Parts: sequence; structure tokens; C-alpha cells
Amino acid sequence: MLRKSSVIFMLIVVIGVLSACSSGDDNEDSTGEQGEDQTEDTEAEENTDENDASAQSEGTGEDKEQDEAAEEKEPEYYISEETSSIEPIDDAEEKVVLLTIDDAPDENALEMAETLKEKDAKAIFFVNGHFIDDEEGAEKLKKIYEMGFPIGNHTNTHVVLPDVSEEEQTEEIIAVNDRVEEIIGERPAFFRAPHGMNTDHSREVVEQEGMVLMNWTYGFDYFEPYQDADKLKEALISGEAPEIGEEHSLLRSGANILMHDREWTNEALGDVIDGFREQGYEIVDPDLIETID
Repeated sequence: MLRKSSVIFMLIVVIGVLSACSSGDDNEDSTGEQGEDQTEDTEAEENTDENDASAQSEGTGEDKEQDEAAEEKEPEYYISEETSSIEPIDDAEEKVVLLTIDDAPDENALEMAETLKEKDAKAIFFVNGHFIDDEEGAEKLKKIYEMGFPIGNHTNTHVVLPDVSEEEQTEEIIAVNDRVEEIIGERPAFFRAPHGMNTDHSREVVEQEGMVLMNWTYGFDYFEPYQDADKLKEALISGEAPEIGEEHSLLRSGANILMHDREWTNEALGDVIDGFREQGYEIVDPDLIETID
């Protein structure tokens, strides 16, 4: 016969073995459930990531469309055919002036563009084809355009249009548009004839090319007495040029200011911008001027 103590010992061993087996089964169930939970969590995270990526992609597309829409500004001004002044559309600000720079890009245009950029002001740069027929000139034009300034057509060789044949007039205008498009990827939207002298034929070509024709309301930097930065600054800001007979101010709302790529104009430009603003004039953004579609 087994002793009572031996029987008790054996029962304890059996109970221990059974308990261990039961614990193992529980651990397996727990581990299995844990694995299923982790799989579900991973799938949920993947779905969340996919949703976030999709939302981000949609958001990027929407942002791009908004940016493109913002770039397509509604016109707020138009150029008067009679006076070349800047006229407001509807309730646009009236007290504005337009800055334009002819004979670009020669020696000073790039620096003038940098001054305008620093002053947060815009201008139209009217280019001559002979300044952009080499790599250096083309690079200057590209930089000016990439800084955000519209490019206008000022003919290929700065010829007096009424003095040449209709065929030559056409070539003077079209050649610049072709070359500008080759460099910056778009054709000029504005045209200004040298000396402001157009013909019926040149007007037809400009219209066919979809450009806005404009002259100017005043400008003095091509007169000898104002080929000095200080004198020019005073004349442009006041609109008066007594040394050439302009005793009464030509400065008024919508003034279309003619300047050139010249050393003295370059030196005066920053102060001219400040002077207009101190008198309450805004420098109009040319991108807000109505063009021909």
C-alpha cells in the first residue's frame, strides 16, 4: 500500500501538470488574439495612410488649381486708344501710374528690374530685337521675365516705321515677337512704336498679332537737360519739365510714364517710385491691364 504522504505528493504533481497545460492553452489563445488584433491594427493604419495620401494628393491638385486661378487675374484697367493713359474698369483704384521702360535690355535694364523688384513695383519692358539677338541679351531678357515683368515689343531695329515699306514694318514687328517667344515661351502682349510713330499698316499688324498698342503720356529722360539723375527724378515726380517748355504738371491719375534703359534713368528709378507713392499714387501692375485674347 502507498503511504498517505505519497498519494498526496502524486496528486500535487498531477494538478501542477494539468495547470501548466491549461496555462499553455490560454497563452496560445491570447497570442492568437493578439496577432489578429495587430493584423487588424496594421490594416487600419495602412488604410489611414492610403486615405491621407489620397487626401493629400487631392489637396495638392486643388492647391495647384487655386494657384493657377490666382495667376489668371481679372483685368482692372485698359489702355485708352486716344491718350494712352490707364483707365480703370468698374471700381478699380483711379490714382495709379504705369511705368514703362523702352530700348531694353541694353546696359541698365537688368539692374532696373532688380530695383523695381526691391520696391515691389512692376513695369513693362519694351524690347528691341537687336538687343536680344545674342546669348547675352537673351539671358538678360529671360531674367527680367522670370522676375515677373511683362515684355513688350519695341521693333527690331528701332526704325521710324513711316519711313520704311509695309513689308519692312511687318518684319520689324514680327521678328521681335518670334524672338521673344523663342526665349521666354510667349509673345509680347503690348506694342510701342519708336518715337510713338505708327502707320495704318503697323496698326494692322499689331492687331493681327493680338497686341495692345500704346504710346505714353509723358517722359523726359531722352531730352538733354534731363539726362541727369537728380533733374530727371524731379521732373518725373512732379510731371513738370520747364527746361523743355512743360511748365504745367503732366502728372495725373492714369499717367503712362515713359522711361528708357539709360544710366541716369537707372540711377533715378528708386527715388521716382518713392516719389509717386509719397503723393498717393499706386504703381499699377501691368498684369491687371486688359489685353487681347
